[in-house]
Amino acid sequence: MTAFIAPDGDPRCQWAGSAPEFLAYHDTEWGFPVADDRRLFEKVSLEGFQSGLSWRTILAKRPAFRAAFANFDFHAVAEFGQDDVALLLADPGIVRHKGKIEAVINNAQRAIEMESAEGSLAAFFWRYEPDPRDVFPPQSMSTSPSSIALSKELKQRGWKFVGPTTAFALMQAMGLINDHIENCISRTEVTAARRKFELPITQ
Repeated sequence: MTAFIAPDGDPRCQWAGSAPEFLAYHDTEWGFPVADDRRLFEKVSLEGFQSGLSWRTILAKRPAFRAAFANFDFHAVAEFGQDDVALLLADPGIVRHKGKIEAVINNAQRAIEMESAEGSLAAFFWRYEPDPRDVFPPQSMSTSPSSIALSKELKQRGWKFVGPTTAFALMQAMGLINDHIENCISRTEVTAARRKFELPITQ
């Protein structure tokens, strides 16, 4: 797969050069392992909002999303009611899609349930890290057996806007898979970060 040569002269994934906002996100976030529950809830939520839209739109609006959804503190978001939904639908800074907004509130409530049952969201999500033997070539898939299984269980637990493609994008973003292309400098950095990463303990 062809790499993008960044201004520093080093190769990155091709998509990192397709918008000004992407390079920093690619280099510092995408694929690096995450265990913080608030950050995980943010990633699930934003990947759900991205469905049918460009990631550039979502990333540009991320500060507004954070302000609108209590910095993705799911304990706070779980308390949102219809008045909050109305305010969010009037907020030009975010994606004003009622179904997706209500899904974030619903998922916050489900996240609290998951935290109680599993100890943390991280403990649950990291159970879906694929066996290295089951990983496909980088950026060759939009779903996988693991993302299908993750999506299925989330739906069974009552989560919304978590289809297999959204689940796969989450897995890429949070480091469950390292989907940087082989010659991307971030692939090595993500691999090193994963080696140092301590898996969350399941309750």
